[in-house]
Amino acid sequence: MSLSVTYARAQVGVSAPLVTVETHLANGLPAFNIVGLPEAAVRESRDRVRSALINSHFEFPQRRITVNLAPADLPKEGGRYDLAIAIGILAASGQVPVEPLQEFEFVGELALTGALRPASGALPAAIASRDARRTLIAPEDCADDVALADGGARVAGSLLEVCAQLHGRESLPVAETAPDSDLWHYPDLADVRGQLRPRRALEVAAAGGHNLLFYGPPGTGKTMLASRLPGILPPLSRDEMVDVAAVYSSAGLPRQPARPFRAPHHSASPTALVGGGSNPRPGEISLAHRGVLFLDEMPEFPRHALELLREPLENGEVRISRARAQVTYPAQFQLVGAMNPCPCGYLGESRCRCTPDQIDRYRNKLSGPLLDRIDMQVEVASMNAAELQEAPAGESSETVRKRVLTARERQLARQGAVNAQLSGSALEQHCALGQSERAMLRASVEQLGLSARSYHRVLRVARTLADLAGLDTIGATQVAEALAYRNLDRRPTSVNA
Repeated sequence: MSLSVTYARAQVGVSAPLVTVETHLANGLPAFNIVGLPEAAVRESRDRVRSALINSHFEFPQRRITVNLAPADLPKEGGRYDLAIAIGILAASGQVPVEPLQEFEFVGELALTGALRPASGALPAAIASRDARRTLIAPEDCADDVALADGGARVAGSLLEVCAQLHGRESLPVAETAPDSDLWHYPDLADVRGQLRPRRALEVAAAGGHNLLFYGPPGTGKTMLASRLPGILPPLSRDEMVDVAAVYSSAGLPRQPARPFRAPHHSASPTALVGGGSNPRPGEISLAHRGVLFLDEMPEFPRHALELLREPLENGEVRISRARAQVTYPAQFQLVGAMNPCPCGYLGESRCRCTPDQIDRYRNKLSGPLLDRIDMQVEVASMNAAELQEAPAGESSETVRKRVLTARERQLARQGAVNAQLSGSALEQHCALGQSERAMLRASVEQLGLSARSYHRVLRVARTLADLAGLDTIGATQVAEALAYRNLDRRPTSVNA
């Protein structure tokens, strides 16, 4: 037979559309053509496939070879089609049977020796193959990713092993994921001395999934506190782990078994933060999916880059549109920021020489709409040497995590989502207030000039405080504490205001 059909998977964001690889051998002068909108790396597969077949002791057909990658209007990139093309040539030339090809899909790059190299996006390909009721064959270096799909994907180390499977001589092993025994390597919250109020805010943020901003002088522990947030968050569920692994697989990065913690430098470009490029790739906000995005020295980031965070913070995803592709990446992350009260950081102290205009320009780098989306804005005050030495060790991350888990279990049982995700009728139902609490919140909102978005975020934080206290209804105490976490809405004139 001079015609064969094999199946592969393209990579478009975290999805993997089907690519049908049609291979035809015709008489005429020897040639090897690949059509179907291939990019340079795909066109170069001609040389990789030829050498891999010869070095694997197969016969390379001295005929006119045409490989069509369908659909023709979908751009094809990378070396992920090498294995499917090689199998297609072998099937069209009668060196492997054609019948088993309908049961499999192939993803992998070929070395000149015939060995298989990993390809990015293996997990989305495995999920799509499972849904199509086919078995994916992938490089063995991708086993840790494709095993998460629970689709019986098989892994191979070379082209010869794949051909042995197709001939029925040997069975390829089913992909298995490595055990996640060493899951928690985050710093312990017990290392933080004093700072009871910021520690409390960190626990509330973890319990309800709220965004958080620490502000205060340099060296007060803002970064230290933020780095300990992942350690008090619940472990990833199976579905969440697959979501995170799909993003990392599409970026060509190792699987992340625990909640991600991304801390880009303030020189990061807007593209690095939200993703993009001619072939859109995930940015830091997508790599922080289901985890924490920490922006240290937040006002030092380009304002344009910070403003791009507004829609993902609301929608939980980022849409990247280019002339040739539109890609959607998930971005349900918890934002934690840190900033100084003024450019020098010592506002209110004798050594501060910042002018009012400098302070305003510094703070105005965080726009009102962005601050609206940050549920909690908490001061981290400085401590003198005596306070630091006398402060007792705080609770460990394990102790705090237990309370966070209990609060989250209450939320999931009640509404099926964390409080930070409540909206619409669900927000009105689960964050209902009594008459006195409504009057108290109304007066505070009018006095502080809060927006409707800030009003709703205060309600969500108050609901989390009630969950931590084991209460079914929100009381005045929870409303007052939630309002106290909107510090920057008061526009303080000093760090101690």
